[in-house]
Amino acid sequence: MKLYFSPGTCSLAPHIVLREIGCEFDLIKVDLATKLTEDSTDFTEINAHGSVPALQLSNNAILTEGVAIMQYLVDQHPEVDLAPMNGTFERARLYECLNYLSAELHKSFVPLFSESTDKEIQKSITNIYNKLNFIEALLSDRSYLVENKFSIADIYLFVIASWTKPTGIGLNNWPNISALSEKISKRDSVQESMQVEGLLTK
Repeated sequence: MKLYFSPGTCSLAPHIVLREIGCEFDLIKVDLATKLTEDSTDFTEINAHGSVPALQLSNNAILTEGVAIMQYLVDQHPEVDLAPMNGTFERARLYECLNYLSAELHKSFVPLFSESTDKEIQKSITNIYNKLNFIEALLSDRSYLVENKFSIADIYLFVIASWTKPTGIGLNNWPNISALSEKISKRDSVQESMQVEGLLTK
């Protein structure tokens, strides 16, 4: 398998999942500005949208969108127990959480990493605060997002929460999210992924 990624983006989440499940895979770095891979391949020929992540399977099929990639990977490796069983109410809860993270929280950060007006940036920050407040309350009576058990939802939240540092938002206002992020950051899979992507600071 090949994972097409760009350091510090949402592609970090499936990168971590690949290491959690112990898969053999190659990492292909993508320059999102030029849409070229590190070997100068036109990335839009792999993913027409030009966005990461993209996962190329052994049969050369391409799967895009981080949430879809993560669910595919854990369903191929149920022994790692990073998602509830398909068809259960608990799995529906996972879908619910992943959709919220993707459509609400993740989306709210987009204006902060693109050319935006001051008004758009302020609206984005307000949205982020509101979404993080919701997740903070959710974590008030549990250690993890779904069924109080570590899952791909927690990995995804960890990655999105990491964006609060470069944007200056921080996590001081959300101690539950901060504690969960700190706990996840210590996992070997996370340390290895961040080391490879050059995201660890001394």
